[in-house]
Amino acid sequence: MRLLLVDDEPIARARLRRLAARLGGVEVVGEAASGAEALRLARELAPDALLLDIDMPGLDGLGVAEALEGPAVIFTTAHPQHALEAFEVGAHDYLLKPVSLERLARALEKVRARRGAGEEPWRLVVGDGSLRRFVDAREVSCFVADQKYVVFRHEDRELLLRESLDALEGRLAPYGFLRVSRGALVRRDAVDAWDTADGGTVVLADGTRVPVSRRAAPAVRAALGLDR
Repeated sequence: MRLLLVDDEPIARARLRRLAARLGGVEVVGEAASGAEALRLARELAPDALLLDIDMPGLDGLGVAEALEGPAVIFTTAHPQHALEAFEVGAHDYLLKPVSLERLARALEKVRARRGAGEEPWRLVVGDGSLRRFVDAREVSCFVADQKYVVFRHEDRELLLRESLDALEGRLAPYGFLRVSRGALVRRDAVDAWDTADGGTVVLADGTRVPVSRRAAPAVRAALGLDR
């Protein structure tokens, strides 16, 4: 995968370059220190994805994402409050600084998964006995990791999907799905309430309670509009 690094801070770009060098199948093809330079290099170099800071002088990262056509966008930022805006402009992921190797690897897996999913990334194919059911993921409220499967409910039926939660998140982030913990993905418009007890829990419209991890809480709160 060909990456373009975009950040007005040289130290931040250097860190991302070091992390990318530790991942297989990844090549950094260029670096940009401004939004305008990012757009120029995206046209010239045709990267597969941008690691894009939001808070930059002049044209910021959100403006760059809106103007781009083609490359995937993974935001890298110190500001969790922009998560909702980021996903509204089609971001594949939203990484808080300092970016870890694990989170970067997961974000790039999402990009690969979405590119391989074709034009209908919301379409799931799941086994149900002797049947193969076709499910619209946009009708599902919550996906939960269970060893090598993902478990979810659809039309009062529990179904298993043989796909990693990371890959599923990559496919479904554009449809309002939020990673609330290492083991759970929820649809934002299925969230009925936020319970502050025990560090944070989202309550879905059907009453299901899904704990939010401390690491995910800032981005989830921002996406739900709780920090405005």
